Amino acid sequence: MSEIVDLEAYGADFAADPYPYYAKMRAQGPVHHARLPNGMEVRLVVGHEAVRSALNDSRLNKDWRAAGLTREVDESALFHHMLDMDPPHHTRLRKLVAREFTARRVEALRPRVQQITDELLDAMAAAPDGRADLVEALAFPLPITVICELLGVPSMEREAFRAWSNELVAPTGEEAAQEAVKAMTAYLVELIDIKRGTPGDDLLSALVRTSDEDGDRLSRDELVGMAFLLLVAGHETTVNLLSNGMRALLSHPTQLAALRADGSLLDNAVEEMLRYDGPVETATWRFASEPIDIGGSRIPAGSAVVLVLASASRDPEQFAAADDFDIRRETRGHVAFGHGIHFCLGAPLARLEARIAIRALLDRFPGLALDADPNALDWRHGMLIRGPLHLPIRWS
Repeated sequence: MSEIVDLEAYGADFAADPYPYYAKMRAQGPVHHARLPNGMEVRLVVGHEAVRSALNDSRLNKDWRAAGLTREVDESALFHHMLDMDPPHHTRLRKLVAREFTARRVEALRPRVQQITDELLDAMAAAPDGRADLVEALAFPLPITVICELLGVPSMEREAFRAWSNELVAPTGEEAAQEAVKAMTAYLVELIDIKRGTPGDDLLSALVRTSDEDGDRLSRDELVGMAFLLLVAGHETTVNLLSNGMRALLSHPTQLAALRADGSLLDNAVEEMLRYDGPVETATWRFASEPIDIGGSRIPAGSAVVLVLASASRDPEQFAAADDFDIRRETRGHVAFGHGIHFCLGAPLARLEARIAIRALLDRFPGLALDADPNALDWRHGMLIRGPLHLPIRWS
C-alpha cells in the first residue's frame, strides 16, 4: 500500500472534479491509506474490481456501533436503519420494506411523476428571461414531492427539511449536525404518531402496520430510521442524478444531439449519467471485522473502509475510454447504486424519475443549454453525495 494520501491537501479542486485524483490513485493501486479532510484515517478503495468485490464482502461490516465509533449524535433513532446494519438485522428490515418497492409498484407511479414534472416545467417555462436554476426548478422539487407523497408526508416546510438533510449528508460541524438530528427526529416521531392514530393509504402508514408471516413488526426507532432513510435517500440521489446528468449531457453537444435524434437511447443515457458522474461518490463506511485482503492490500481488523463508487465507475480496466461521456456505450458493471445486499432499494424509482424528467426537459425546451461555465460551478461539500449546488440553464 502506498504512503498515506492526504485528501485535504487537494483543496477545492477535489470537490469540483475528483476524477483526475482518483485516476492517479488507481494508477498506483486499487487501495490507499488516506486521511480525510476531517482528519480521520481510512482505507480508500478506488479500483472497480476491488470496489465491486468489497461491496459484496460479508467481512466488511456496516454497523459502526460494533466498531466502537458511536458519537452522541449517532444515538438518535434516525440512524437505526438498514443501511447501517448487517445480517440478520439488515435482512429483516429490508424484507419488511422491499415489498413496497417492487417494479410493479414503482411503475404505477409513472403518471403522477409525469404530472409533477409537467407542472414544474410549466412554472419554469413562465420565466420571462428564459433562464432557471435546474436544481431549484426541477431536480429538487420533483423527487422531494414524489417521496413525500409516497410516504404520506403532508406539506412540510421543504427548505427546513432540505437544510436538515444537507447537514446530515454533509455536516458543517458537530453542533449543526446535532441540531439537524433533533429537529428531524422530532418531526418524524410526531408524523409516525399521527400515522398510528389516523393511518392513510401511503407507504409510511403501511410500514406502521406491516408485519411478516411471523408477526414481526418495525419498532418505533426502526420506523423513525426507515422514514429518515427513505426521505433522505429517496430525494438526494435523484436531485444529483438529474443535475450531474444534465450537466454532462449539456456539456457534450454531440451526445445531446444524438439523444434528441433517437429517443430510444434515453435509458442507456441515464445509465451513462450514473456511470460518468453519479450522485453517490462513496458508499457509506464499512469496517473490517477481521484482517482481510482487498486488491492485494492487507486491511487490519477494525479499519474503516471507504469504497469510492465514482472512481470504480471510471476505471479504464472496466470501461474503455472511461473518462468519455458516451450514451451509446455498454454501461453494465457500473456501481452507482452499489452492489450486493445493500444495493439501493430505490434505484428503480430514481431511474423512473430521471427518465421522465430528462425526456420532458428535452421535448419542452429545444434550445436548452447551460447558462454557466460547467467547470466553474459550486459543489456540495463532503464525499458522500456529489452534485452542484446550482445548475444555471437557459432555453431562449
